Amino acid sequence: MDTEAETKIIQQFVDKGNYHAAMNISISALNECRRNNNQRGIETFLDVIKGIANTMAGVFGRQQSG
Repeated sequence: MDTEAETKIIQQFVDKGNYHAAMNISISALNECRRNNNQRGIETFLDVIKGIANTMAGVFGRQQSG
């Protein structure tokens, strides 16, 4: 799997605000890496998923003042 190409595709969905698709593609990529015993890919897509979650928290989460 070309992790760089996959992350670019995922980022395009994030940029459009389609977080559901971005998460689904990320999880699918992570699972493919698991099937292929590609630990580096697993770590990459776990980081991508964390990034999407953080983006969603920034967009939808309660803004804290202070």
